[in-house]
Amino acid sequence: MSRFGSILRGSALLLALVGCGPIARIPQRPVPVPGAADGRMMIPSALPITALTDGARIPLTGDELPGPADSAQAALARALAPVLYLHEDEPFPLSRVVAVVHPEKRVIAYHLLWQDDAYGAWIPGTKPTDEEIVWVGYDRSGAPTDLWTYWHGALLHTPWAQRQVEVDVQWGKHGSLPRGVVEETLPRGKSLKSFYRLTYALPDLWLGNLTRKGPWCFCQSYGSYRKFTEPVLSADRLDAVVVGHDPRGALARVFGTPYSDKPWWPWIMQAGAFPAEVETKVATTAAAADGGH
Repeated sequence: MSRFGSILRGSALLLALVGCGPIARIPQRPVPVPGAADGRMMIPSALPITALTDGARIPLTGDELPGPADSAQAALARALAPVLYLHEDEPFPLSRVVAVVHPEKRVIAYHLLWQDDAYGAWIPGTKPTDEEIVWVGYDRSGAPTDLWTYWHGALLHTPWAQRQVEVDVQWGKHGSLPRGVVEETLPRGKSLKSFYRLTYALPDLWLGNLTRKGPWCFCQSYGSYRKFTEPVLSADRLDAVVVGHDPRGALARVFGTPYSDKPWWPWIMQAGAFPAEVETKVATTAAAADGGH
């Protein structure tokens, strides 16, 4: 076979693989619980889903929350919901937000579903959406004390006392950073600069556009890449507030399947095959307000 023929066959195979790229199917939004003044939501009905909760398989009917939040829990989840700061040219919107209140520990998980990830969208078997998680610890009074974020397989932690929880969201990949994080405290090999270099992986971005509309490049400087200036109030975007150890049943209803199903709680990451928790530092409030760094 000629070299030209080989190129044509290779191109045809690549296009066939790209055509198998995943397509997101996000369910309709939950609706308010009748008579609830605190904004609690009722997860919409769908085909039967079986979820694992505390090791036991249970059916979810679809017309009730698996562990619905009461009024006080729903109010607390809204009060502690982080303000997300995005890059001004973030290509994918925030599609869904689910708050999960732990029934014993003073921690709330905020599961964020982004419409897509900038990279790898064309690869068969890739999850069609991008789930990220922020965890907020709080004290007896309901004030925040700690912030954990999921950062590309690493668990970042920083004390976060008595002030609005704020998180910077990475362009295109949506890794979550405590606002104003000191970059030198990020895990080795997972710095912002290393991810900025990935923005030059143009063929990956280009192939992604064959399966869905996305960015063709990040055609800006590193200085721009590390600026997070567009606030999104996740409290205003909450689609459901649930209580439980295992949130998968609720997440499947609100996010659709498949989704990334990342570790639900910080201690699950600490006990699993993940790097040790990374203690990060944040800059002063004034510095953080100036673009996040």
